[in-house]
Amino acid sequence: MRDIRAAITGIGAYLPEYRLTNEELSTMVETTDEWIMQRIGIKERRILKEKGKATSDMGTAAVNELLKKTNTHPDEIDLVICATITPDRPLPAAANVISRKARLTNAWSFDINAACSGFVFALTTGVQFIESGRYKKVIIVGADMMSSITDYTDRTTCPLFGDGAAAVLLEPTTEDVGIIDHINHTDGKGRHYLHMKAGGSKFPASAETVEKRMHYVHQDGQTVFKYAVSRMADVAVEIMEKNKVTPENLAWLVPHQANMRIIDAVARRMKISPKQVMINIQKYGNTTAATIPLCLYDYESQLKKGDNIILAAFGAGFTWGSMYLKWAYDTDQ
Repeated sequence: MRDIRAAITGIGAYLPEYRLTNEELSTMVETTDEWIMQRIGIKERRILKEKGKATSDMGTAAVNELLKKTNTHPDEIDLVICATITPDRPLPAAANVISRKARLTNAWSFDINAACSGFVFALTTGVQFIESGRYKKVIIVGADMMSSITDYTDRTTCPLFGDGAAAVLLEPTTEDVGIIDHINHTDGKGRHYLHMKAGGSKFPASAETVEKRMHYVHQDGQTVFKYAVSRMADVAVEIMEKNKVTPENLAWLVPHQANMRIIDAVARRMKISPKQVMINIQKYGNTTAATIPLCLYDYESQLKKGDNIILAAFGAGFTWGSMYLKWAYDTDQ
């Protein structure tokens, strides 16, 4: 009998209605549509504007759509893992709140904080529970409300980020599909180059930290760009070579959507065509843990059972990783 694998069997998503365009952004900070498009590749990003709404609301909407699309009852879910760096509050976990709001009464849940690598790390974790035989249905959520930690007076960061959420269902399979391999890394030296300075135990919130605008995401753009290109490319090529995936038999690369120049550099290193790369950064910007599942959601109708797919991500920490999977279903099924 073939070993049990974990397979993605469905996907749901949520995107706020409000579109923050480059034109509107140029009235807030000194920037232009041309500058943003040339350097980043983002045309607009979605922003959650509804009063009182937060990351858990987006995650819940994505989970509810997922349950409906897969005809899954909430009581069937065993575990929920939410990848996020913008939970509603420092505690409890966003996953706990999502479970409650989506009526997942039989599931236990927790968050993973790996920034832009969060979905890949969370998916890797969820796979273990399926492969062990302990659980039959695990939901992985990638959700971030980046507008809540974006400084809209900082022209170097505010064009980058948007809000959104997506969720996938993992189930066991003995077919020749599903998640086959994963490679993940961390290097704590990256903490100096991409971080939020205050709000944790080192610099608790105070009048001083608020006045100094220390509760917003901060990055050293050039350093992050250099590491993102090299680490994402290295780990994507490594998993290709390890699993004998060639540019010819790879259906899709699903890269973290941070910067078009990074995405293009990774694709060139992998020697694949731009037609093999999932891209939606122009519509949503960098939604952090949500970028990869939102790509899968947008391209779901083009995916075929057995397609070779590689996920690749890089995020704060530094964190980076890749995953090789064979798509488990045809959309019309």
